[in-house]
Amino acid sequence: MTVLGAAARPLTPGEVRDLLDPSGELSYSTVVTTLTRLYEKGSAARHRDGRAFRYGAPHGPAGLVADRMHRLLSDEADRASVLRRFVGNLDANDEQLLRDLLSE
Repeated sequence: MTVLGAAARPLTPGEVRDLLDPSGELSYSTVVTTLTRLYEKGSAARHRDGRAFRYGAPHGPAGLVADRMHRLLSDEADRASVLRRFVGNLDANDEQLLRDLLSE
């Protein structure tokens, strides 16, 4: 996901493989399978480009982080404790930013 989030444009599986493993030892089919699974989970965007697909982050880098945070939070039974601890660890600027966003 880091590769997709950092890319300036959607990437082909071959481009993803080359970025992940310049030595070429990583199997192309493994990359395709992984990208397909990410797409099916909604964690990657996909569009056809000729005969191939290109993959990218569905909502840009900020969306990737937000999706990751949401998934982690949804796995916890005591969401209030998790959120309380998260907010308690924010610095003053981030806390004010969060307050401003919640009041919009």
